Amino acid sequence: MSSKPSIVFAHGLWADGSCFSKVINLLVADGYEVIATQNHLNTVADDAAAVRTSFSRASGPIVLVGHSYGGTVITTAGTDDRVAALVYICALAPEDGDTTQADQTKFPQTPVFDHIEVADGRLFLRPAGIADFAGDLPEAEQKLVWATQMGPLADLFSQPVPGAAWKSKPTYYIVGTQDRTVQPDLQRFLAKRMEAEVTELASSHVPMLSQPQRVYEVIREAANAVQQGGR
Repeated sequence: MSSKPSIVFAHGLWADGSCFSKVINLLVADGYEVIATQNHLNTVADDAAAVRTSFSRASGPIVLVGHSYGGTVITTAGTDDRVAALVYICALAPEDGDTTQADQTKFPQTPVFDHIEVADGRLFLRPAGIADFAGDLPEAEQKLVWATQMGPLADLFSQPVPGAAWKSKPTYYIVGTQDRTVQPDLQRFLAKRMEAEVTELASSHVPMLSQPQRVYEVIREAANAVQQGGR
């Protein structure tokens, strides 16, 4: 049996790398090497490049984990040969050449988008929207999530996404059944299209914060499969 793979995270909108902190602690305690990339949320190409740059720090094959828009990022960055498996957390996963928005238009808009404001060309979540983003967290944690948010450029979701790693890599998908940011039915649609191993959790959009043990277990399942040379 080979050594454990490295775990690389890509965050989404209204978050930063700290959103994975609880899961990172569990993985590190289990002996995994973990890297959390900080996305700039300017362009898909820039964010994918940032994730790929982190690959050079990884000592083993990579399990690439993306949350929300981070799923778009790992969809293109994951075509790199160093990536052995993909884990999507309530995440988007465009077809090759599509935009992040393309699949979202097939489903009703979620409540979180009633609480968006534009500042300096970027989209930010108003305080009233945090309940639709992270409603199953204690109030103090919700305030921390809101305070550490990173806002994307307004056209980020309209940019074409080159490549679709999920077409050729083993893929795992965590559906948040109470998600009010990315439609749960959209999540199921994407998971089915990519023929992913699916885990459904009764969670908001941030199960890595509200149910970190369960998210850790899915990532460990993917990592074990990579370590053993299969799915």
